[in-house]
Amino acid sequence: MADRKEINIPVADPNDPYAVPAAMPSSADTNPRSFDLADFAMPTRKQEDWRFTPVERIEEFFDVFEPSGATSVDVRYIDGSAIDESVVQVRRVDIGGDLSGTVSKPNDRVSVVEWNSVRTATVVDMLREPDQPVLVQVHGNGLDLDALHLVINARDRVHGDIVVQHDGQARLAEGVEIVTGDDAHISTTFVQEWTADSKHVASHRIHVGNESSLRHSVVTLGGEVVRIRMDQDFGGEHGDLNMLGIYFVDPGEHIEHRTMVVHNHPECRSRVVYKGALSGKGAHSTWVGNALIEPTAPGTDSYELNRNLVLTPGAVADSEPNLEIENGNIVGAGHASSVGRFDDEELFYLCSRGIPEREARKLVVRGFFGELVEEIGIEQIAGHLMQAIDRRLARGESSAMQTVLEEK
Repeated sequence: MADRKEINIPVADPNDPYAVPAAMPSSADTNPRSFDLADFAMPTRKQEDWRFTPVERIEEFFDVFEPSGATSVDVRYIDGSAIDESVVQVRRVDIGGDLSGTVSKPNDRVSVVEWNSVRTATVVDMLREPDQPVLVQVHGNGLDLDALHLVINARDRVHGDIVVQHDGQARLAEGVEIVTGDDAHISTTFVQEWTADSKHVASHRIHVGNESSLRHSVVTLGGEVVRIRMDQDFGGEHGDLNMLGIYFVDPGEHIEHRTMVVHNHPECRSRVVYKGALSGKGAHSTWVGNALIEPTAPGTDSYELNRNLVLTPGAVADSEPNLEIENGNIVGAGHASSVGRFDDEELFYLCSRGIPEREARKLVVRGFFGELVEEIGIEQIAGHLMQAIDRRLARGESSAMQTVLEEK
C-alpha cells in the first residue's frame, strides 16, 4: 500500500486573518495617499467615491489654482476675548512646515488640489487646557476661488473644545488636520452656515492618539454644494472616537459627508451618528460611512448610524454604510441607516393635544436634531445651532413646505 501523507488543513487565526489566506487586501478604501496631483484621476460619476457627487458643479476644484485670499480666519476664545498664548498658540506657517502635512496625506483629487494650491497653514496648538472653548472663525468674503489649510494639534494630556465656524459667501477648498497626543480628550465642532450660492469642499484627516478621545462634530446648514470627507486612524490602544453630524438641506442644495474610520490598534472604540433633514425639490444629501477593522485591532467596538428625515416630496437622501471586518476577535461592529418621512404617530400625538400641525412638525424636527446638539456638549453654541435649525424650518414655510408631506 502506498504511503499516505497526513493532510494538514490550515486553521484561521482570528487575530491574524492574513495568515489564511496569505493575503486579504482591503476593499474599504483603495484610494492613493499622495501629495502629487498626478496620482489622482479626474473625478467622474463612474468612480465609486464620486458617484453621488454632482462633479459638474464643483469642477473648479479639480485643478490647482491661485487662491484669492478672500477668506478670513480669526482665532479667539468663544466669548470674543484674545487667546492666551501660554495656553493655545496660533501660528501661520508655510504649507508643509511646522505640523502641516504630518497627519496622513491627501486622499482624493480635491484634497490634493487644496494642498498644492494653498500657500500657508493656520496652526492651532493646544499646549494646556483652556478655560473656555476656542473659536476659529472662517468668514467668506466672495465667490473668488480660495483655499485654506487648518491644523489642530492637542498636546499630551490636554483637554479642550474647539469650534470652527464657517459663514459668509465663498468658494472654498479646505484641508483640516487634527492630531491628539497621548491621553488627550478633545472636542472639535465644525459648523457650515454658508450663503445659498457658496461651495465648500473639505478634507479632514484625523489621528487619535494613544489612550485619547476625540469628539468630532460636523453641522452643515447651508451652501449650494458642500462635500466633506473625513479620514481617521488611531495612534495606540484604547482610543475613543465619537463622530456626530447634523445637516439640513434646502431645495437645489447638495450636502455630502463621507466618514472613514480605521481601527488599526487594539481595544479602540468608535461611534458615528449622522442625522439630516431635507426640504424641497432638488434637495440632495449623501452620507457614506466606511469602517475598517484591521487584523491588528482585536477588541474593537464600532458602530455607525445615519438617519434622514424627508420633509417634502422631491428631496433625495443617499445613505450608504460600509463595514469591513478583518479581525474575528472584536467586541462588536455594526451599522444602520434609514430614510423616512414624518412619524405619523408623533404628529397625531402632538396635534391631539391642541398643537397646530405646522408647530407640531417643527417640534418633531427639533426633537430629531436636539439629541445630537446636546451630545455635542458645548453650551455656548447649543442655542445658536437650534436657532439656525429653526431658521431653516421657517424658510420652508412657503407654499411648497405647506403641501402635504406624504404622497396621496
